[in-house]
Amino acid sequence: MTSTDPTPSRVLVLNSGSSSVKYQLLDMAGSTRLASGLVERIGEETSRLVHTPLTGGDKRELTGPIADHGAALKAVSEELAKDGLGLDSPELAAIGHRVVHGGLKFSAPTVITEEVMAEIERLVPVAPLHNPANITGIRTAQALRPDLPQVAVFDTAFHTTMPEHAARYAIDVETADAHRIRRYGFHGTSHAYVSRETAKLLGKDPSEVNVIVLHLGNGASASAVRGGVCVDTSMGLTPLEGLVMGTRSGDIDPAVTFHLERVAGMSTDEIDVLLNKKSGLVGLCGDNDMREIRRRIDAGDQRAALAFDIYIHRLKKYIGAYYAVLGKVDAVAFTAGVGENAAPVREAAVLGLEELGLAVDGELNAVRSDAPRLISPEYARVAVAVVPTDEELEIATQTYALVRSGT
Repeated sequence: MTSTDPTPSRVLVLNSGSSSVKYQLLDMAGSTRLASGLVERIGEETSRLVHTPLTGGDKRELTGPIADHGAALKAVSEELAKDGLGLDSPELAAIGHRVVHGGLKFSAPTVITEEVMAEIERLVPVAPLHNPANITGIRTAQALRPDLPQVAVFDTAFHTTMPEHAARYAIDVETADAHRIRRYGFHGTSHAYVSRETAKLLGKDPSEVNVIVLHLGNGASASAVRGGVCVDTSMGLTPLEGLVMGTRSGDIDPAVTFHLERVAGMSTDEIDVLLNKKSGLVGLCGDNDMREIRRRIDAGDQRAALAFDIYIHRLKKYIGAYYAVLGKVDAVAFTAGVGENAAPVREAAVLGLEELGLAVDGELNAVRSDAPRLISPEYARVAVAVVPTDEELEIATQTYALVRSGT
């Protein structure tokens, strides 16, 4: 590229699952979205691609067999080309990939090399549901645009700043080190983005603010962020630890697994499925949609009410724990699907914590908006905020900054 050439400013963000690909194309010159979409049920006869051009034009939906991730990305490329946004465009600066587990080696966005791929593959045993799909997406994108920088942005990276006393489990050190057993944390791109946006909402630099971030979706996690740096988070070796989630148990006595094996005769795989897919809210009341749970509570359903109370109890415990970890808290920020949209969850989570300086204003809490906002009364010592997360923008921002830096 000569100095007279326009600098490429587009970044394609890919989030590859085992049978899906989510994508967004952004122009980082103005942090604007150009297109987004989802390919799901890859490998099935009933595959579906939903593509949304965000600069004009109607949403398009395609159905029919999409054999593999290669075919999926080819279909995505064709849809983007229809909008004049083809992946062969010289305006495309890089492709940013969400990679769930980066272990301790990757604490920042990283240009993907064969050495990087080898390390991501070595981490498959601690992320067997996620890293293989991320690897497939990377390999497919590399084949599609081998000339383009491919950048990995790791879910775990933001949490690598945790001190050893927060990251270590109290088990034999040699065993832990031999098998990489420690607390890694997840949802890192969301926690990084939301903690930074919360500081902006308060009119302060992130280095001046202590924030408890509550990422509440079907997967849920909390983090304690001191001066822009994560010092603790609720998820651990895997995303199973911590808060009550849609289908995951969160914190549980490890001996429950031994008990189920010895007394119930369950296999390791069966226990894995139980704790990851048949527990949490769905295990407690049969629903993992907070809207439906609230509807059932309003109709007098006691099982749904108990599930909600257990969910809030665990959430409140983490708020208190991270208040103690930080010592001083400037804000508690709610984000992700439940955190951004479920006013009853936000209200219940801080109810009774007035002595900690936390309170929610009923009218402000009831407002529905896509904008970051405060929902605490003016007298509250600690701000309570709703900050919509934007993991794709965070991945694109980190990817673009790395590519522009030339490192």
